[in-house]
Amino acid sequence: QVQLVESGGGLVQAGGSLRLSCAASGRTFSGLTMGWFRQAPGKEREFVSSIWWSGGRTFYADSVKGRFTISRDNAKNTAYLQMNSLKPEDTAVYYCAADPGYVRTYGYAYWGQGTQVTVSS
Repeated sequence: QVQLVESGGGLVQAGGSLRLSCAASGRTFSGLTMGWFRQAPGKEREFVSSIWWSGGRTFYADSVKGRFTISRDNAKNTAYLQMNSLKPEDTAVYYCAADPGYVRTYGYAYWGQGTQVTVSS
């Protein structure tokens, strides 16, 4: 089992920045692909970004490319999502996910509880 705890959400004005963190426990972090997803009110959960455990290859949704950056610190068992140039449409609950395989946009086995990000216009 893997436990994931997100933090760093909050209220920010459009154009601002936030950094989300996802602390993992219960399994060797360096062997986990980490992902970020989000769910806005009335919408389905959608993929935001992911980073493979081996090689560090990263993937992004088109809507966040160039604005968001995913990273990981294996020594701290933590993944991050740096969000810049935030827009009101980025408002959502952001979820951290993890999986031992080479997943990208779906198929994650473990999920966090989510952290709210609200971008005001």
